[in-house]
Amino acid sequence: MLEIFLFALAMMYSPGPVNMLSLFAGITNSNWRVLRFCAGVGVAMTMLFVITGYLGSSIMTPTLQGVAALGGSAYIAYLAIKIFMASFNKHQAIQEGQRNFSFISGFVMQLTNPKAMIAVLPIVTIQFPNAHIEGISILMMSIILGAMAGGAPTSYFIAGNKLKHAVLNPKILSTVKRSMAALLLLVSGQFVYEATQLLG
Repeated sequence: MLEIFLFALAMMYSPGPVNMLSLFAGITNSNWRVLRFCAGVGVAMTMLFVITGYLGSSIMTPTLQGVAALGGSAYIAYLAIKIFMASFNKHQAIQEGQRNFSFISGFVMQLTNPKAMIAVLPIVTIQFPNAHIEGISILMMSIILGAMAGGAPTSYFIAGNKLKHAVLNPKILSTVKRSMAALLLLVSGQFVYEATQLLG
């Protein structure tokens, strides 16, 4: 069972769009309501583990994963554009950040993130059976792993919050926002590429 948690830690806590957005939120906004975004990520992952664990990986066909990837790409590109536009106005950037980092935002982003299924499928199709996890144990493990998933962006948010004092210069903040927007657009493009591979 230890290998399940080690694999989950490696997958969930590595840099990705959700974790990088949380880091950005910590740097630009000290409002702890951002944790609703992290909760949305955790609930989405719990749901993915439960559905895939009980119904099997057959429901997540390549076509469905491709459609989800396209949806995730569009959503991430939308956030990237808003962050880039907000970088020209310090006060607007903070307000936009508060609106973007909601429970629904985190839930939708993680649910449409094809990388989430890269973490979920090996665990439920290989590691769960090897550890004899079945029945109610699938639900319990899904809740634990979902909580771990929500903890990943939370840790990035806390790190960003601690780094905030080092980057309070408005010019540095603008550069951080624009770099984040460029990174998100790059991730969005990667999602489109993955979608074409799955749908092709």
